[in-house]
Amino acid sequence: MEKRRQIAFAGVSVAMVMLTAACGSNDTSAGSANVQPVGGSSQAASAGVGASASAGAGAAAAGAGATGGYGSAAGSGSAAGSGDSKTGAAKQLAVKTDAKLGKFVADSAGMTLYRFDEDTPKPAKSNCNDACATKWPPVPADDALAGAGIDSSKLGKVKRADGTEQLTLEGWPVYRYAGDTKAGDTKGQGVGGTWNALAPDGKPAGKKAAGGALQLMVSNNADLGRIMVDGKGMTVYRFDKDSAWPMKTACVDAACLDKWKPVKAVDTTKVAGVDASKVTSFKRPDGSKQAAFDCWLLYTFVGDKKPGDTNGQGVKGTWFAVTDKGKKAGQ
Repeated sequence: MEKRRQIAFAGVSVAMVMLTAACGSNDTSAGSANVQPVGGSSQAASAGVGASASAGAGAAAAGAGATGGYGSAAGSGSAAGSGDSKTGAAKQLAVKTDAKLGKFVADSAGMTLYRFDEDTPKPAKSNCNDACATKWPPVPADDALAGAGIDSSKLGKVKRADGTEQLTLEGWPVYRYAGDTKAGDTKGQGVGGTWNALAPDGKPAGKKAAGGALQLMVSNNADLGRIMVDGKGMTVYRFDKDSAWPMKTACVDAACLDKWKPVKAVDTTKVAGVDASKVTSFKRPDGSKQAAFDCWLLYTFVGDKKPGDTNGQGVKGTWFAVTDKGKKAGQ
């Protein structure tokens, strides 16, 4: 009897996970629409939940991503390595080319160099310390030289929490990956959704190579912290009167839409700094597709005139900038 109860409970738990992942059930009432991951049907989304859950369980068992966004599918065993290949000076940097990543930067030994989306470039600051720095060894600032294709004026340094100086490129702190064991390895690409090979211009490699500029990314706001912005750098907002469960829009009349513009559906290969698996699309009443993150619909505000503006924050107590985790900024 006890075993049957356990099996029944497990079945209910799986069902709840599947429902949660779908952002609510289909709803045909006014102002609502079916939810679809970009490039797929709602049926495909439901079918993928079970596979995602199984894959997620496997990843968790391997320890991937279990350390605050800097986890490694390779783990922290012998692959972590030690010695100059992981911790020594970069010396002359070189630009390498990969079919998938496009151009990226490597050190003089050919080891791929990386950047962390949770760092900040202006001012430069590393947020990878302790266990993170073991898996992602910071590249020392000493003896780094710009090779062909790299602007030497873009190289700099930042003082870390332990007092050492780390190399920066376009303000972004530079790292190696402990899971890369030989020249040319790029096993750190995409780990945790926050680590990317470093392009010569300081941007994440592979994002442009996937076919165009970024469409959704993260900006560090002095007052609100890490908030989402669109491909033009304009702040992205969410509306308290919308619903994430089931997914509905309450911004449907002209008065609302004149001020708050739905963000167009986003290609999940063109996002940086956020969990791409939480990016979905929503079919609006007029048939257009709107981007959503963690089941909340995304908008921009016409009152924002330039990148960095957050004039929509707190409007009528219902509109808020969106953090990189999908929460209301400033709350």
